[in-house]
Amino acid sequence: MKLADHQRESRDLFGDDFTEVHLWLDAFQGTEKYRMRHRRVRHHIAGIREAERLFGPEGAKAARQHIISDLKGEGWTVGDPFPKDEADFIKIGFF
Repeated sequence: MKLADHQRESRDLFGDDFTEVHLWLDAFQGTEKYRMRHRRVRHHIAGIREAERLFGPEGAKAARQHIISDLKGEGWTVGDPFPKDEADFIKIGFF
């Protein structure tokens, strides 16, 4: 999803666009090292915990929804395991 899509979803669900949370989650997107494989860095439970530390409980909710939306775009379903950390994200096969 694009930033605007994540912002719109957050406004609809949480009443705030949580731009800083979405930018933080996707900060490694397009970098030489990660390119589109940036999701493995923060798109997991450990990333949600870090988002909570940085942005509070509401920011963690927005981060979780952002991650779920992105994972669904890769074929993940609610019944699939939720990645715990970067190593688990890769192990599951998301890159």
